[in-house]
Amino acid sequence: MIKNLALGVQETTMGDTERSGGERSEAPRSGGSSMVERGSSGPGKDVPDPEVVARPKRRRFTAEYKLRIVREADACKGSGEIGALLRREGLYSSHLVLWRRQREEAAQTQLKSRKRGPKALDPRVKDLERENARLHRRLKRVETLLEIQKKAAELLGIPLKNLDSDEND
Repeated sequence: MIKNLALGVQETTMGDTERSGGERSEAPRSGGSSMVERGSSGPGKDVPDPEVVARPKRRRFTAEYKLRIVREADACKGSGEIGALLRREGLYSSHLVLWRRQREEAAQTQLKSRKRGPKALDPRVKDLERENARLHRRLKRVETLLEIQKKAAELLGIPLKNLDSDEND
């Protein structure tokens, strides 16, 4: 058995370590540490990582993902299962609250009774319909005038060229 008094750790020949009374065992954290060891600042001194992202990226969740997570949370029965789900997905409980509210609002809008009858038309469509009716009235007047001219030419014996060619259109 070899003693390392500087670190307070006893090592056996098998590679096992025994901790002295003042040391605690701590599990490694997921995602790594935000500390960077610098050689110039001395041994054992950790300083925070100076790199800062210029603009943090906002997370966006799809509707399918939100619905899946809400369904999974609703299926959780035991104590602490929802917390484990949120930790696993990296979410907050406020996400669940908001997504459940959105689901309820969407369901209510789908269940609301819809107005019956004709839908309100776009104002442009109304203007176009009015203009179309005006042009139809004007066309009818012009056709009536042409009929009168044809009959007058017939009574007076004036020969007319064949004007009926555009009626085939």
